[in-house]
Amino acid sequence: MKNPIPHSPRPAPHSDALVHDETGGLPRLLEIMARLRDPQTGCPWDIEQTFATIAPYTVEEAYEVADAIARGEMDDLRGELGDLLLQVVYHAQMAAEAGHFGWDDVVTEISNKMVARHPHVFGDESRDKSASQQTRDWEKIKAAERGGGASGALAGVALGLPGMTRAVKLQNRAARVGFDWPDITPVIAKLAEEATELATAPTPEDRFEEFGDLLFVIANIARHLKIDPEAALRAANAKFTRRFEGVERKLAAMGKSPAQSDLAEMDALWDAVKADERAREK
Repeated sequence: MKNPIPHSPRPAPHSDALVHDETGGLPRLLEIMARLRDPQTGCPWDIEQTFATIAPYTVEEAYEVADAIARGEMDDLRGELGDLLLQVVYHAQMAAEAGHFGWDDVVTEISNKMVARHPHVFGDESRDKSASQQTRDWEKIKAAERGGGASGALAGVALGLPGMTRAVKLQNRAARVGFDWPDITPVIAKLAEEATELATAPTPEDRFEEFGDLLFVIANIARHLKIDPEAALRAANAKFTRRFEGVERKLAAMGKSPAQSDLAEMDALWDAVKADERAREK
């Protein structure tokens, strides 16, 4: 485990002027959070929160940032980045209150990390190398940073990552030590094998396990194709939503709702929505 950096908990001054100063920038946000968490004068809900209760909001806000980016909505992205920043400030404030570290320590930690992991920018290493080589160098630096901690090839892959993302990261780690198929052909064969095993699984427990194996192979296919599986699934979700809403609109034009329709009709309308999309794309 790396040595903790010296912590410097930030006091919580009570400045109404700063809170209401729209040009106050980050100091204003830090002051707002300190005020919200003040045991005597803060918000009862905010005072009751812990790292564990706030963590789900942190994950949710990160996804909302990704969603705004996927939709290309820059106004939404501005707001969502602010929401995500608030999560970081929230955790730092709680850590400062407990005497673990403060906001300045968080900033120092990430700044030091970025400098150390980019010797080709901030040091004397050459920038004359490919992006893939820089990625390999980055991973070497990260491995050195882990130092005396868990030393296995899979050490340090966060448990809290989305399942498909973590699967890809685990597979990448294994691949770096030679545990990988040479190309996608055997991975596709493995997909068919796992699908058969799922279809023939005799118990709910077996089906649960085989379904997980199937998803793991799909993550491996995504990795070999250099596709982000989470992004691909988000795109598929968006496409399904868009097309089903198109079916609903066509039904509404007929004076009907989905509950008043049937699968055959809705499937035909689905095909019509797809055809409309293709026509617009031409």
